Amino acid sequence: MELQAARTYTVETYGCQMNVHDSERIAGLLDQAGYIPARPGERADIVVFNTCAVRENADNKLYGNLSFLAPIKKANPQMQIAVGGCLAQKDQATILKRAPYVDVVFGTHNVGSLPVLLERARIEEESQIEILESLEHFPSTLPARRFSAFSAWVSVSVGCNNTCTFCIVPTLRGIEKDRPASDIMREVRTLVESGVIEITLLGQNVNAYGVDFGDRQAFAKLVTECGKVEGLERVRFMSPHPRDFTDDVIEAMAHSPNAMPHLHMPLQSGSDHILAQMRRSYRTDRYLGIIERVRAAIPASQITTDIIVGFPGESEADFQATLDICTQARFSAAYTYQYSKRPGTPAAAMDGQVSAAVVGERYTRLHSHQEKISHSVNLQAIGKTMQVLVTEHEGRRDAERAKMSGRTEDFRLAHFNYDENNLARPGDVVTVKITDAASHFLTGEGGNVRRTRGGDAHEALTAERKIEPLLLGMPALRV
Repeated sequence: MELQAARTYTVETYGCQMNVHDSERIAGLLDQAGYIPARPGERADIVVFNTCAVRENADNKLYGNLSFLAPIKKANPQMQIAVGGCLAQKDQATILKRAPYVDVVFGTHNVGSLPVLLERARIEEESQIEILESLEHFPSTLPARRFSAFSAWVSVSVGCNNTCTFCIVPTLRGIEKDRPASDIMREVRTLVESGVIEITLLGQNVNAYGVDFGDRQAFAKLVTECGKVEGLERVRFMSPHPRDFTDDVIEAMAHSPNAMPHLHMPLQSGSDHILAQMRRSYRTDRYLGIIERVRAAIPASQITTDIIVGFPGESEADFQATLDICTQARFSAAYTYQYSKRPGTPAAAMDGQVSAAVVGERYTRLHSHQEKISHSVNLQAIGKTMQVLVTEHEGRRDAERAKMSGRTEDFRLAHFNYDENNLARPGDVVTVKITDAASHFLTGEGGNVRRTRGGDAHEALTAERKIEPLLLGMPALRV
């Protein structure tokens, strides 16, 4: 009797690092259920969209992709389409009204139900919707197909207790729930034993960790404990909130041997008036004070941020204040967004909505302004030697030189040439002398290669899977 081939899947991810990590869990669950990742270019039997609801363009992207799949699904009824994540939590039945051929809609709190829902939809030949309104327990035990063998995410909390007027995430992800520190550290050690050398601690508001059990120093203690794990070379975290950023975290960063000299801390606006309207619970003097103390304690640190342009009521003076903060703070990168009205948020009903034309013009100005600052910051790296964790090979430039890419300790992207005869692997660390710089990356010449357990793990994973894990749409790390 001929054996039936295993069904294939692909996961398309929109949004933040929490979604990327959730997609790794979705892929792990599908692996466990007997499905296999589709090869590049292959039409998958199951397509899962893990969605974001922070900005309107994520909605448009989802429904555009669903429309693209409609004729494919019609021609192949056995194909299954699932929609999960924040947009699924928000829209729920609306998704099936707009795309009735979707097989499964699942929320942010029930990722673990996906394999059962897919099987039920297949057997009953009927779309399945399962949206839990709250998280019953922290999803610590879900399997994951990690995108990288040497770099991993570790969630310390889910949900958010903030009430920012522009943000719908707390409504969709729920209130903050913290994992026990013992669970977190057990996962960290297990990952390191498997070859991981870099870990990023994740939370919607990561440095509020401890609110569940009343310990304001819990996050600093967590960073310190990670610093004691043998074999763990790099520790990062994102994204902290300025309101909860305390000096003990700075001290932990400065004294933990593997805490990287990089801080990503969202600013959102440089105007105190707009910050108050956003209900951000800090002002620019506090924000700049944190940066000043971080740079004093960790002179090599680089700061990155998020900024929203065109929030309701933003005047030209408010916008100029944002430009001024960028000049003063000298961010190595700023991830800038045009304000997007999200139904159900207080900001959506505010007076003074800024016209799309003005928002677009300010966004262009801010982007150009920050590009110059980033370039200026990066030019200061020329002549320095940096340790770069290799993330990929970009192919040969000529017969004898290879081009590779990776991240510096301060999280800047570096492209560098290297001798083809002594090639580093993803997961290895290369000493790179920086020779040039652009706004978004550094370039240099590779020197000493330190082969790591992370490189060994990458080789083993590549050999085991024959292909790299395919998580379509996975964003480059958006800090």
